[in-house]
Amino acid sequence: MTADYPTMTTAEIRSAYLSFFEERGNKLYPSSSLVPDDPSLLLANAGMNQFKEYYQGKKTMKEIGACSCQKCVRTNDIDIIGADGRHASFFEMLGNFAFGGVTKQQACAWAYELITEVFKLPKERLHFTVFTDDDETYGVWRELGVPADHITRLGEDDNFWAAGPTGPCGPCSEIYFDLGEEVGCGRPDCAPGCDCDRFLEFWNLVFTQFDRQEDGSMPELPHRNLDTGMGLERMAAIMQHKSSFFDGDVMQSLIKLGEDISGKTYVDNDYTGASRSLRIIADHARSVDFLISDGVLPGNEGRGYVLRRLLRRAVFHGRLLGIEDAFLGRFIDTVNDVMGEAYPNLIENADLVKGIVNAEEERFSTTLNNGRVYLDEQLAALSEGDVLPGKAAFMLHDTFGFPIDLTVEIAEGSGHAVDIEGFNAEMAEQKARARAAAKGDAWGSFNDVWTELSDELPATEFVGYDNESIEGARVLAIVVDGERVSQASNAEKVQVVLDRTPFYAEMGGQMGDRGLIDTDKAQLFVNATVSKGGLYVHEGTLNGSLSEGDVVFAGYDLEWRSLLRRNHTATHLLDAALKSVLGDHVNQAGSLVAHDYLRFDFTHFEALSSEQISQIESLVNAQIFAAKPVVTRVMGIEDAKASGAVALFGEKYGDVVRVVSVGEEDQPFSRELCGGTHVSNTAEIGLFKIVSESSTGSNIRRIEAVTSTGAIEWLEGRAQIALDASAALKCRLEEVPARIANLQSELREAKQKLKAALTGGSSDAISSAIENAVDCGSYKLVIAQLEGLEAADLRNVWDTVRQKGGSAVACVIATVTSKGQPALLAAATDEAVAAGFKSGDVIKKIAPMVGGGGGGRPQMAQAGGKDASGIPAALEAAREMATA
Repeated sequence: MTADYPTMTTAEIRSAYLSFFEERGNKLYPSSSLVPDDPSLLLANAGMNQFKEYYQGKKTMKEIGACSCQKCVRTNDIDIIGADGRHASFFEMLGNFAFGGVTKQQACAWAYELITEVFKLPKERLHFTVFTDDDETYGVWRELGVPADHITRLGEDDNFWAAGPTGPCGPCSEIYFDLGEEVGCGRPDCAPGCDCDRFLEFWNLVFTQFDRQEDGSMPELPHRNLDTGMGLERMAAIMQHKSSFFDGDVMQSLIKLGEDISGKTYVDNDYTGASRSLRIIADHARSVDFLISDGVLPGNEGRGYVLRRLLRRAVFHGRLLGIEDAFLGRFIDTVNDVMGEAYPNLIENADLVKGIVNAEEERFSTTLNNGRVYLDEQLAALSEGDVLPGKAAFMLHDTFGFPIDLTVEIAEGSGHAVDIEGFNAEMAEQKARARAAAKGDAWGSFNDVWTELSDELPATEFVGYDNESIEGARVLAIVVDGERVSQASNAEKVQVVLDRTPFYAEMGGQMGDRGLIDTDKAQLFVNATVSKGGLYVHEGTLNGSLSEGDVVFAGYDLEWRSLLRRNHTATHLLDAALKSVLGDHVNQAGSLVAHDYLRFDFTHFEALSSEQISQIESLVNAQIFAAKPVVTRVMGIEDAKASGAVALFGEKYGDVVRVVSVGEEDQPFSRELCGGTHVSNTAEIGLFKIVSESSTGSNIRRIEAVTSTGAIEWLEGRAQIALDASAALKCRLEEVPARIANLQSELREAKQKLKAALTGGSSDAISSAIENAVDCGSYKLVIAQLEGLEAADLRNVWDTVRQKGGSAVACVIATVTSKGQPALLAAATDEAVAAGFKSGDVIKKIAPMVGGGGGGRPQMAQAGGKDASGIPAALEAAREMATA
């Protein structure tokens, strides 16, 4: 490509585009999260996502329009990524949007001015497309000076956008850059719309101007909307005189890192082999970094599955390049270096992202090793042209965690297709089994009475931060057995909505309040308060008669609320202590604040040591014993962030938030955005004690703890256990550890003596088995079932048989371990192997009889199983094999 226009970096293009539209009266919006508010979207995939409510007319914008650079993830073309220069999972979409404030003429004029006068692209290399019947847009481009032979009319599939069969729709106009005849098909009529690579589309202008009716007619909308999008990476390739998405500065910095790590060389026009793998790793590393930074964690469904799939695919292609050690963390560092200035949350979450990536990479490397053994065996058993069965592909997915596309990729590399229909059938059967076993219906609350009530009634006013009880609240709705009623009497379970309430509804991990709603005709004993669509719902037992419109007294149980407050403030202290001891990568991943304990889930990559747990407890208790003030303030979200308040990882907040601070105002121990209830001073918590630490899944740890009366009860319980132990051991309490250590030592010594007796030369059972060995001609076969041994002990038995049985001897030994599981061992001397005994063949034959599998070398092989009742049949089968 000739250098007939200036060069710009990706950062310069992004800045120039946004400045251009902001200077012309468009409001600059930051990119929204990749996790959208829209429940219909799995991930943000277009710049217009965050403006959906403006297009629907639910919101209005005082400015003439908006502009943004939106981070996007699309994985519908994941199999193509790396195999061409245009597809990617992560990309940045530059856009400008208007909802009646910008005309079609103005939008086209701005686009033309930006690309010709700011980016200075040569006009003769620009081409434009319009919808077949869109004479208006064709005329606009002609008025701007675009030659007629540089405007192509395309049909509905290319240049017409619609939200569905009916509703808003309109024509599109796309802008292409001519990369030159040398990359084209060579046909004289080659133009935008051709399948070759000559014309690169980099900007699409969508003019939503019609409202398509069921009869096919398309009246004009009340006002025309504008939705444009320019692919930043494609524009970077153009402005850097390249032809591929992957040849721009950002992607090349990642590809060069891949070259350094792998020792392979990238070829820009090679879409196979090492070059393809380098592209895939570069692309997927960006997606992984941005997804985790926006709150997505690896999982087995939804967004978590998308993330895990991208991460594992990158690791697999690293293996194809010969990279055996963990490497993705280095890619995360490079992504942050080149994109952190534009997206600061990448830097803020760097430790967390790298920790999760490293843990997932290590875990999948083990999975990959185990799964590849199974897959390679399955592929080796196929003849040329055979298809890998769907059942085998499902086994890889279900047991080894292989994404199906990874199985397909490996199988195709060996010259085999995969039975996808069979795989899908196996998957459908598994889902059917899961549905049959599931309790309840996931759609049970969809379109129920609460959906209707939340639309009809105003949101409940919560007045419980400052009021323990209130007079004069009004009953707005009563629900019994899922149905709204105007009046209820003496019912076991009633749900009541008030116009205002002091009861805190369960949310943010904190359980709801209990208490009493009272009139002169009825008492509702509230045992739970929950939130449904902005309504605070009081659930409990009703004595007497209550009607809609009744004026009531409402008061929560102060003791219950006090226990909740103590545990909630302790949760904040725990979060701060975890960050102090483990690092800033720690983020809350779920919590429960109950009256009797607290549970806190957090991002971390390994089990906590007893020393770390002790440090965390000490930090929290130090804050409690210091009687630090707990202060709550209401402020704007930006002021809250500027004050250092911690926001929950992946959560979204409104413009006004509550900030809870523990400690001195200028240097608090903890400061978080939180809507829950809290103590006024840490001394109210009394005492904090961690009672358990465990794993709940990939990179997520869980701590359970107790405070105040709960901590005292827990410690008293443990003290009683210690006293009971000292009584049972008949020693003083302080002597219990030493007494237990002595007993353990005595037990180990007794076990060692027993094993020696059972496996050594003095064992009657082994001596008897050797005496009754089967004469197989060239060697003797010893067969025995022994009791009281573990699988590892069978090798010692073989040593004894070999010493006492002679040079040409083989054996098949079985035992039932302490876990009740069968274990088998076959072994032979070199002379017995030369005479025809193959230990591996024997074990492969008899292991299924005990519900297991195994194998090994001709000299020795082992197996485990699940069905000990099959041992006699297995030993008899071994005898028959040897004597056949």
